[in-house]
Amino acid sequence: METLQQIAKNVRVGIIKSTTVAGSGHPGGSLSAADILTALYFKELNVDPKKPYDEDRDRFVLSKGHSAPALYSVLAEKGYFGREDLLTLRKIGSDFQGHPDMHRVKGVDMTTGSLGQGISAAIGMALGKRLDKSKARIYALLGDGEIQEGIVWEAFMSAAHYKLDNLCVIIDHNGLQIDGKNSEVMNIMPLDDKLEAFGFNVININGHSFDDILSAFEKARGCKGRPSAIIANTVKGKGVSFMENEVSWHGKSCNAEEEKIALAEIGGSW
Repeated sequence: METLQQIAKNVRVGIIKSTTVAGSGHPGGSLSAADILTALYFKELNVDPKKPYDEDRDRFVLSKGHSAPALYSVLAEKGYFGREDLLTLRKIGSDFQGHPDMHRVKGVDMTTGSLGQGISAAIGMALGKRLDKSKARIYALLGDGEIQEGIVWEAFMSAAHYKLDNLCVIIDHNGLQIDGKNSEVMNIMPLDDKLEAFGFNVININGHSFDDILSAFEKARGCKGRPSAIIANTVKGKGVSFMENEVSWHGKSCNAEEEKIALAEIGGSW
């Protein structure tokens, strides 16, 4: 069986290949989330690609929907569809749009793209599953630039108010957004203090350490009476040296030569 490290490399290969073929997309924030998504789909989530609509499955909402290349790539590795489908990203007529569509891609639990709205949908899912007396858990991944949106904090307030301990929020905290550094565009710090004040069980981790990620999920599952928030400290463009911590790679793709270098550095197998 492949290790999480190897699967994450393959996920990164899918991100680079798909965005390069498309000639557009968001590789930077997709690469920073690759390890988190790999741990989610291969260790944490109760999901089965053979039963993608099972009512008792866990749900995942990619609130930062522009990182769809990462979600598509991990779903392909999990077996929801073939890797070759990734190479249709953003093509006319393709189901694999620039932002995920739950009606067109198997394994996508929520259509997202408008920043700030995915977390509200996740809270609705968590409330619904509690009404159903289901053991299913709901996970949502947000970008750190995304949480500058006021709707996010309204959602956080309601998650704590309703004591949604079946909800786990993950923040991909890479410090960069489309216009620059979070600290310069709209400072979000101190993030842990704010989330604690909003009633969350807060867990700070290295978002590229599988030990940290899996331990955080375990702590979140064990917390009762309030939602959990994992602040995953990550590197934008992780795994490709010329992309790491470079805001310019938020929303542009590699050319052929850059793709060759990136794939060699990642070292995944496809």
